[in-house]
Amino acid sequence: MLRIGILGCGNIAGTLAGTMVRMPDVLRIEACASRDKSKAEEFASRFDIPKAYGSYEELYEDPDVDLVYIATPHSHHKMQMLDALSHGKNVLSEKAFTVNEREAMEVFALAREKKLFAGEAIWTRYMPSRRMIDGIISSGRIGKVCSISANLGYKLFHKERIRDPHLAGGALLDIGIYPLNFALMAAAGDSVRSLTGLAAEEGGVDARASFSLIFSSGISASVYYDGQTTTDRRGIIYGTDGIIEVMNVNNPEEIRIYSSDRNPELLETIPVSHGISGYEYELKEAAECIEKGRLEPESMPWNETLRVLRIMDSLRSIWGIKLASELE
Repeated sequence: MLRIGILGCGNIAGTLAGTMVRMPDVLRIEACASRDKSKAEEFASRFDIPKAYGSYEELYEDPDVDLVYIATPHSHHKMQMLDALSHGKNVLSEKAFTVNEREAMEVFALAREKKLFAGEAIWTRYMPSRRMIDGIISSGRIGKVCSISANLGYKLFHKERIRDPHLAGGALLDIGIYPLNFALMAAAGDSVRSLTGLAAEEGGVDARASFSLIFSSGISASVYYDGQTTTDRRGIIYGTDGIIEVMNVNNPEEIRIYSSDRNPELLETIPVSHGISGYEYELKEAAECIEKGRLEPESMPWNETLRVLRIMDSLRSIWGIKLASELE
C-alpha cells in the first residue's frame, strides 16, 4: 500500500485527492500540507485525511509517508522535490516538472543517488488513449506519419500563477506542454531536428504562441496554444494512408480514423473513457514502480521529461522569456 502525502492544497490537489480516495487497494492519503494550516485542515476534512500540516517540513519528516505528490506552482517544484528526496521520500510532481531542464537534472541526480522514484505527473502520457493511438500508428493503418497538428486553449491568463513570471507563469508550461507532448508521442521518440516559433508576450510571460517542429525522420508538427481563449483542442496525425483525429489533446474523449481520400471518409470512431478520472493511471504506475524499486516511470521516463523541458527552454530562449530563478 503506497502512502501519499499531498503538498499543496489547491484545485489540482483536490482533483487528485478525489481520485486517490477511490483507489483504496493501491494507495492511501496519509497527510496533506499547506503553508496555511487552516487550509490544510479544511482539505484534510474534505478527503478524510488523517494528518494536516501547516508546513512542508512536517510532511517531509512524516515517517508514514512514502511518496510526496507535489501540486504547487512550477517555480517551487525543484526545491520541494529536492527537500522531499533529501528526507527519503519518493516524489511525483505536477507538470511542468520543473522550470527548465537544468533544474530537472538536479532532481534526477539526487533521486538516482538516493535510489528513490521521481516522476512527472502529466496524465496524457499514462492514459490508455496513448496506447490506443500508438497501436493505430504501429499497425500501419494510416501508413507513414507525415505531419502532426495540435492545439489547446483555456481561459487561464487571469490566474496569478499564469501571469506572474516569478511563479514560472506563462501558458507554455501550463497549457502548451500538452499539445507539445501530443506531437512528441505521435512522432514516437523521433529526435527534433529544428524548431521555430512565435509568441504573444504580456507582462513578461507568454500568453499564447505557435511553434513548429521538424523531426529527424522528416515528420513536421505544428502546435498552437492559448491561455486567453478556448480552442477546439484537437490533435491530428496525418499519414500517407489515413488520418487520426483526437478530440481534446488534454484529455482524449474520442479517436476518429479517416481515409486518405481527397474528401476523407470517417472509417471508425473509438470512444475513450476512464475508470475514475484519468489521473488514476499515473498513480498506479508510481505505486508499481516504487514497489518494484524502479526510479522512473516507463510512461514518462526521465530522458523524455528532460527533452520536453529542453524544447520549452529553447522556445523561451527564442522569445526572450525568463522565469522564476532565471530572473535572478
